[in-house]
Amino acid sequence: MPEHGIRTAVILAGGEGLRLRPITSEIPKAMILVAGKPLLQWILEWLKLNSISNLVVGVAYRKEKIIDYFGDGERFGITIRYSTHTVEGGTSEGFRLAIQRHVKDDTFLAMNGDELVDIKISEFATHHHSLGGVGTVAVGPLRSPYGVVEIDGADIVAFQEKPILRSHFVSVGAYIFSNEILNYLPEKGDIERTAFPKLSSERKLKAYVHNGFWATVNTMKDLEDVENQLRLTSQ
Repeated sequence: MPEHGIRTAVILAGGEGLRLRPITSEIPKAMILVAGKPLLQWILEWLKLNSISNLVVGVAYRKEKIIDYFGDGERFGITIRYSTHTVEGGTSEGFRLAIQRHVKDDTFLAMNGDELVDIKISEFATHHHSLGGVGTVAVGPLRSPYGVVEIDGADIVAFQEKPILRSHFVSVGAYIFSNEILNYLPEKGDIERTAFPKLSSERKLKAYVHNGFWATVNTMKDLEDVENQLRLTSQ
């Protein structure tokens, strides 16, 4: 087992990617090409760099495209098992079925399959274990999609184009869970609207602040932005 104690990751890759049509008409969102590689492949390579070798992939929409491409994971140096769920069941169903079927570990990483991050899992895991919560959510400062203005009467006295708002934090779609998370996952729904509000009300959901790279691919504009960022970081 890796030094950080996390050996398994659960990735949900069942999304339709409706806002990425027509690219996703025939492939799931996780298979769209980002800087020349499927989105899910970027995640696999990051996991391997962080010494995680067991992967459970939750699949739904066009699942055969993912299974045919990645297979058992051997050519990527990782072991992959698949868990089928429904698109309508949301992330709660996807995570619940994947964990029940394939995860025996007390603690594991979980992610949405449309997120890219460069978190050091060793630091993430240490933080989680030190706090004793059921789940820890990686959060980053909010990047405003708009120009932010400061006004005095009718005068604009300051203008910032799409600033990073460090007074507000958002989930970057990466989590560490204890197996107890199963007690909070309903049959259907999204984990962000079901389990997380319940856990936070009980103060069992913790935060890990990540100030590094992270990106979500939901739209064509997101895809363009992510590809530009990846090219810059690889130079």
